[in-house]
Parts: sequence; structure tokens; C-alpha cells
Amino acid sequence: MSQPENTTTQATALTNHDRKPIHIPGSIQPHGILLALSTQLEILQVSDNTQTYLGKEPEELLGKPLSYLLEAQPVEAVKQCLVKKIGSHNAFQVSINTLHRERYFDAIVHRTEEVVILELEPTDSKSEVSFLGFHALAGEAIAKMQRTSNLIEFLHVVAQEVQKIIGFDRVMVYRFDQSGAGSVISEVKREDLSPYLGLHYPATDIPAQARELYTRCFLRFLPDLTAEPVKLLPPENPTTHQHLDLSYSVLRSFDSCCAEYHQNMGVKALLVISLIQEQKLWGLISCHHLTPKYISYEVRKMCEFLGQIVSSELAHKISYSEWDYKVKLKSLQSDFLESISQADNFIDALIKPEIRLLDLVSATGAAVCLDNEITLVGATPNIHEVRALIEWADIQVSNNLFSTDSLPKLYQEALIFKDTASGLLLLRISKVRRYYILWFRPEVIQTVNWAGNPNESIQAQADGSLSLSPRKSFEQWQETVRLTSLPWQACELESAIALSNAIVGIVLSKADELAKINLELERSNQELASFAYAASHDLKEPLRGIYNFSTVLLEDYAQVLDDDGIECLQTVVSLSVRMETLINALLRLSQLGQAQLREQATDLNELVTQVIEVFRASRQDSALVDIRIPRPLPTVQCDRVLVNEVFSNLLGNAFKYNDKPEQWVEIGYLSQEEAGGQGDKGTRRQGDKGTRGQGDKETRRQEEDNPTQSPMPNAQSPIFYIRDNGIGIPRHHLETIFRLFKRLHSQEKYGGGAGAGLAIVKKIVELHNGQIWVESTVGVGSIFYFTLE
Repeated sequence: MSQPENTTTQATALTNHDRKPIHIPGSIQPHGILLALSTQLEILQVSDNTQTYLGKEPEELLGKPLSYLLEAQPVEAVKQCLVKKIGSHNAFQVSINTLHRERYFDAIVHRTEEVVILELEPTDSKSEVSFLGFHALAGEAIAKMQRTSNLIEFLHVVAQEVQKIIGFDRVMVYRFDQSGAGSVISEVKREDLSPYLGLHYPATDIPAQARELYTRCFLRFLPDLTAEPVKLLPPENPTTHQHLDLSYSVLRSFDSCCAEYHQNMGVKALLVISLIQEQKLWGLISCHHLTPKYISYEVRKMCEFLGQIVSSELAHKISYSEWDYKVKLKSLQSDFLESISQADNFIDALIKPEIRLLDLVSATGAAVCLDNEITLVGATPNIHEVRALIEWADIQVSNNLFSTDSLPKLYQEALIFKDTASGLLLLRISKVRRYYILWFRPEVIQTVNWAGNPNESIQAQADGSLSLSPRKSFEQWQETVRLTSLPWQACELESAIALSNAIVGIVLSKADELAKINLELERSNQELASFAYAASHDLKEPLRGIYNFSTVLLEDYAQVLDDDGIECLQTVVSLSVRMETLINALLRLSQLGQAQLREQATDLNELVTQVIEVFRASRQDSALVDIRIPRPLPTVQCDRVLVNEVFSNLLGNAFKYNDKPEQWVEIGYLSQEEAGGQGDKGTRRQGDKGTRGQGDKETRRQEEDNPTQSPMPNAQSPIFYIRDNGIGIPRHHLETIFRLFKRLHSQEKYGGGAGAGLAIVKKIVELHNGQIWVESTVGVGSIFYFTLE
């Protein structure tokens, strides 16, 4: 999406507005009370509306201990906030005896670096939060969201469910772009309202300071945009002599510019839920109501909780689509690099067939320049225009990778060939010689629908300075964007860089071309492993939140739940524990992908003895298992810790999947001579050679295509085995048991588990350049073989 043409003017005005300290307004909204407390819980500041809610003037409260207003139990709850991190809220309900009657309040507490802030919102009921009510609303919403895989459909369901919970006239999902501007990508509204779906909004509508606050506070509620703010007394903190930081306050008053902006849209009440992606503000769920509307604190917390679920699920929806495209590019890149490495003519390898070079970054044309030789592929400018463009890049472009989706705005001569090259991705392979690959994309004329003319928000003052002013109209205003192509995605830039890194060795030195290509492929694999690790690691935080919230509800609110509610909650806890087990397994597998072996001479007799001792100590009935070691095991070079994990997993499985009254496990090894034709017994070995050696790609491909042929291990390597008399494995499952999360039985049978143990074992064996395979007969037992080379 493009910003309007006068971006410099907007940037100046926006910068001026960003300096406005909206986090220290010195006032709150009037639907509650605020008290600022010292670390000794002395009242330092109060909002100037205590008489309305408490029947006490502000002066009567200032300087008093909090115990003057609250009983001992809520005072202790406030005190607990002192040990929590800044911005972390603690909420509970309190009752306060006023002049005429007892009143109930929702108390929300958090701390800043200097003070503790207690906010009180009146409530008509003294009842606690209803878990079943929460489960009925939130549970149904989460289930519907999880059933959709398409991002836009998912966000539409989100908007529908939020509107169902809060009953606002309009609920929109708003997404930011890289410039800070945004657009409405989903909307649910009252039928008589004009649609905002598809409209764009400039970055000036939500300045950077406001976006930063949305990143810290996940929910913002303004029940009445016409309400007068309530001042704090005294205006400054008496100990710090500074205005009170209300960044995390739920009652913080709103900026007059914000109020005018929304009132120009006819909005009187506003609820905004932040959507966070990779710790950055991805977008907002913006809810509008045309009349003032109050929502209880517990319903708002439900909305905030849903927002966090949406953010977590959002990462999955975005990653799924992006990951699918990345996998496609990686596959193209792998095939491309293999053909280049085997080609005698480098140019021919790049451009034949031409579609490969273009698909690598989804371009419509490309030019390959090696010194003075230029080869064109697809739809491109002519040779002379490309040569002039490269000469311009020699002077103007300093980086090895350069991209733009609007080349004519940077290079005026490109106006002539905008139909083929409004977008440019330039890869400099060598700085010593003129080696370039250029990819092109054509102009795509876009019509951007803005919510009102964004330029109207820029106002010139009498002194010549510029300022922001809320727009009066939000009617659709169209801007036609020319001289731009579709933007280059980050994964496409990564694909170009990967190509560069891989072909440097081929271009400059044929002698080490294979080594350099494998190095690049190894880096790509590490990136994939890092992605899996990061994704699994990031999933644990929201999962812990679900588990902790569920446990708190189970412990503290069990008395208000019926048996069905408790059972539902226990199910949530159980599923959370199960999910954490799966995530931990995925994390472990990702860590192995990045592990560096610490090989040393290891006496396997000592190692296996330790494994057996731990096994017997951790299982009460392990004494019933006969563990046999026919002869002493050899000493091998290996990573002691990882190989310990191999034996532990295989021994544990042999014990777990055994229903015989007399159970036995045999641990031993075979020399290659003793093994004889082991590799020809007709059972395919699971897993190829490890990736540390070069290997033979053609041989490996043939092996994978033939499920009855197993690659023979190194002639010098002993073949270790663990044999049992357990339940055995059906033949049709022998191909799949080493896959991640592959279980052959339900969770209720044989002690459950994540189904990751054999995948981890396989990974460790491959790290040692080894192989692992299995032979099994149902009802008789299994033999797991593996080598460590």
C-alpha cells in the first residue's frame, strides 16, 4: 500500500504530534476513581471525584494510609502488587462503606517505578467472575476461530465473536503496514452503517506514541467520548514532583484529538484490543458504538484474553501461509543449486529452463550480467537499457542486495520501461568483477481507497508550522498509485541472498563449488531448525497463560462452579499439560538440529550401566524386567550425553510396550562379519547417513526410492541392538514410527507419551553419521538396530 504523495509533510506533522505526552494526561475518565500510593501504601494523589463514589472529599483521603479506606484483606492484596513487574495488573473485588450505603468496586492494581496505582470501578454486584459464563462465550469463540485456516476468514470470525460478546455497533480488524499506515481487513457492523471494509488510513491517524501504548497495554476502553476528564489532585506526585505515568492505567483519560477524531465518525464509545505478532503491534480489533456504552471489567478482561488467543493463533495462520511459500522457494533453490553445481556452462545453468530463475523470487523477467556479457530472460528492458541500469547501480547501490517496488521514482530513465521493470531486485555477486543478477516486475496500477482525504489532517499554523487535526470526513477517497510493482517479500530477498552465497564459489573458483553450496544449504537447514525452535518456544508463553489462568480458576473459584464446570476446567488443564509435552518434544528436536557433537572415547558398558540404574530407580516395577547383556560392549567415539539419551529412549520403549508376564530386554552388538547380510533382510532402515559427510546424492535418492533396500553401514562400525519380547510393531508401521509425534496407540494405552522419542533417537544417530532401523514381529517382539560412525 502506498502513502499519499506528500509524505514529507505528513512525516513532519506526525513527528510534532508524537512528542505529545499522552501517557501523562494528569486526568482520568469519570467512570471510576484512581488513587496513587507510595510503597508504604500512603495515598499521595487521588482523582477529583471521590465525593461522587465514596462520599469523601479528596483532601480527606490525601496523606492517609490505604487502610483508612479499605479493610485488611484488600490492603494485603494491593501490597502484593509491590513484588510484581511493572505494568502487571492484579484485579479483585472490594466493598467500601460510604456515607449512605455499602458499595462494591472492581479494584485494579498495578505499579510504576515510583508508585502503586489503585483504580476502582463501581459495580452493581458483589458476585465473583462466573467461569461457566466465561467458558460459554470464550470457549465457543475460540472453537470457531480454530476451525478456520484462511487468515481473512479467521479474522472475520474474530470480529463476529467480539461483537457478540460486547454488543458494539461496529467491530473492525485493522492491520498496519510497514509505514505505519493501515487498512480495515475485516468488519462486522450494524446494517444501516456505511462500510469501512477495505478502506486505508494514514499513519497520522494512530501516531507512533499511541501505537507504542497499544503494544504495552493490550486493551483500551473509552465508554463515553463526550465525558469530561477528572483531574488528579495534586497534579504532580509530591515525592517525585512529576506528572503521574498512566501508561498502564485502565482509566487514563483520552486525548482531545482522539475524541474529536472519533466523534467526527459519529462514535461515542470505543474499545480497542491489540494484536501482537513477534512482540510488535500487528493490528487492532477496533470496536465502535454510536452511543456511550459501559462494559464491565470482567467482560473486558475476557476480550483481552481473546485478543491474546487471537494473537497466538494469528502467528500460526500467518506462518502457515508464509511457511508454505518459503518451503516452495527452498525446494526450487535446492534443485536450482544442484543443476548449477553439475553444469559446465554457468550461464546455461542459470537460464535454462528460464522459469527456474524467475520462480526463485517470483519475477517476470531477469538479466544475468557477467562482466560485459548480459543475458536476458523473460520480460525485460532491452540490452542497452539494462546496461545503463547496471552502470547506475554501480554508483548508487552500495549493498550486495537492493530492492525497490518503484524503480522509476529512483531512476528516472526507468519511466521508459515501467511496463516491464517498475520493480527491481538486484543481486551483486562480486564486488571485484561486474557480476549481477537483476530480476524485474511490471507496473501494477493500484486504486487505494482511503477513509477520507488523508491530506486534510495536515493543518498549517500561523507561524508556518504544521500540525495534525482530525479529519471531518471519512467518506471514501480514492488515490491511484502508479509506477509501482508488487512488493518483494522478505522470503524472496532471502532466496536471492541464499542463491548469491551458493554460487559465489561456482563463479570464482570451480575447485570449491560443492563445498560452498553445501555450506549454504546447511545454513538454510539451520534457519529452518531455528524457525521450529522459535515457533515452539513462543507457543509456550500463551500456553502457560492458559494453564495458569485455568489453575487459578480451579483453585480459587471451584466453590462457585458445578461439577460440569470443574470437569471442563480440569480438561483445559490436562490438555495444556499435553500440549506442553508436545512443544517440549519439538523444542528438543529443534535443539538437536543445531547441536554440536562433543565426541569422546566412551565405554558403553559404563554408559549402559548408568542408564539401567536410572531406569530401575525411576520405575517401581522395573525389577520384573530381565535386562540381558550377552557380552561386554565396545568403547566408541561419540557424544556421551546424546548416546545416553538413545539407550534411555529405546530401553524405556522396550519396557513400556511389553505385556508379557515375564519381560526381558537384551542389549548387545554385532560386528559387520556377524551381521552378515543384515542389510538385505527386506526391512527398510529408517534414516539415511548423517549430513556431516558429503555423501552420494544419486545413491541416496535411489535408496529412498526403494523401500526394500537398506544402505549398509560402514564396514568398521559395530551394529548395536536392543531386543525385547514385547508387543511388536505391525509391518505397515515400520516406515513411520520414526516420524515426529507418530503414536501407534491412543493416549490411554501404554502410558501415553508425545510420540517424539524415536524421532529424537533417529536425529541423534544421524548426527553421528549413523543409521537406525527396526525388525519386528507382532506378539513376539522387536529389535532396534543402530550404528554410530
